[in-house]
Amino acid sequence: MITLANSAPRRQSRLDQPLERGLHLRDSYDPELFGRLSERVARRIGSWAFIAWMTAVVVGWVAWNSLAPVELRIDPFPFIFLTLLLSLQASYAAPLILLAQYRQADRDRVQYQEDRARTERLLADSDYLAREIAALRIAIGEVATRDYVHGEIRDLLADLTQKLDEANAQPEDPR
Repeated sequence: MITLANSAPRRQSRLDQPLERGLHLRDSYDPELFGRLSERVARRIGSWAFIAWMTAVVVGWVAWNSLAPVELRIDPFPFIFLTLLLSLQASYAAPLILLAQYRQADRDRVQYQEDRARTERLLADSDYLAREIAALRIAIGEVATRDYVHGEIRDLLADLTQKLDEANAQPEDPR
């Protein structure tokens, strides 16, 4: 590769890649900026204020072209220029609205994936806690409680008392 003193280095051309010619628009614009702009425009176009202003402009246009003297009319033909302007506005509005919808769909998909992951974590945590509670219940079932121990001691005391009474009631063998 040979470079001259005041020139940018030239890339060596390869047969398996196309030559770089003309304007390169891929690197010259920010898609995020255009996306935000399209959302802002779509938000304005979808508002009642826009519909009111658009209606006022169309009614004013029709009134002016119907009632004004022929020399002062903006649209000498029967509203051909108005139709052209409305078609132009619609041809720009539709792609901007679609772009805004695509961006919203992307955000919704990301939000759905995050919600799904959060739900899966909550379910896993709930399952873990349910297993832990079941294990604690089993462990508590095997632990001797105070009342259980008192009852067992009372039963043993009653058995011992009964056996002592039986032993005292029997006559002793004189052998």
